Amino acid sequence: MGHISITNLSFQYSKNIVPSLRNINLEIEDGDFILLCGPTGCGKTTLCRCITGIIPNFYTGPMEGQVIVDGLSTLQHPVYEIAKKVGMVFQNPENQLVAMNVERELGFSLENLGVPPEKIRKKIEEIIDQFQLNHLRMKAPFEISGGEQQRVAIASVLTLDPDIIILDEPTSNLDPNAAELMLYFLKELNTTYNKTIILIEHRLELVVPLINRIIVMDQGEIVLDGPPEAVLLDEKIQGINLGLPKIIQLYKSIKDAGVNFNKIPLTSAEFAEALHQIKAIEK
Repeated sequence: MGHISITNLSFQYSKNIVPSLRNINLEIEDGDFILLCGPTGCGKTTLCRCITGIIPNFYTGPMEGQVIVDGLSTLQHPVYEIAKKVGMVFQNPENQLVAMNVERELGFSLENLGVPPEKIRKKIEEIIDQFQLNHLRMKAPFEISGGEQQRVAIASVLTLDPDIIILDEPTSNLDPNAAELMLYFLKELNTTYNKTIILIEHRLELVVPLINRIIVMDQGEIVLDGPPEAVLLDEKIQGINLGLPKIIQLYKSIKDAGVNFNKIPLTSAEFAEALHQIKAIEK
């Protein structure tokens, strides 16, 4: 059984006339860094809500199947128990930053769980040091930048030390430089701290070099699941409006012209290296 095990999952919001999820079967392992993508309204956020237990505990509607997170069924355990296993950072971090300053924000979830004050203070200091937030300690969330808000939101989720972090379009309000820094920060959490990352993101060019797996959804179903090199070249992806990375588009054009690469490039550096090797062989 995977770290997350989803079996025959279907869900329909009570006010909707069609299901948002249809017969989802999925296994997610420890240490995966997953890009969850697909057109708007395909069910990405709904699937993440099911993994966190927000569905069915807060959003109601007909649900079939089951979701098991690190041995806990979301049908049988409350959200606060699931939150110790999996944390979610919403698209707009302001929606989950509720305290008067960053320091209090970091201690908020622990206070609600009744953790003793001395342990809360120790954990806050650990998180501030780990995420380099000391300069923001006494600032209110509305006083800091969007990138800093995202960092604080992720840090506040990690005070409970969940093994799984879900992020819903964390770069949507960031400029390209800030977005790149945010994504490499997530990669560090994945590689250094072995956190399982599930990322909903439309900026595929920034994300693809960092991940090990892509899950593509369409109309409430999983249509593709596998390593980036396989998924991005699958014929099924042509009918889904994803906006393939330019490197992949260029690779396909050159490959169709009869040029063969030893490895599918995912970055401009890999593409340049592949061309260099081809030229060397031709000489």
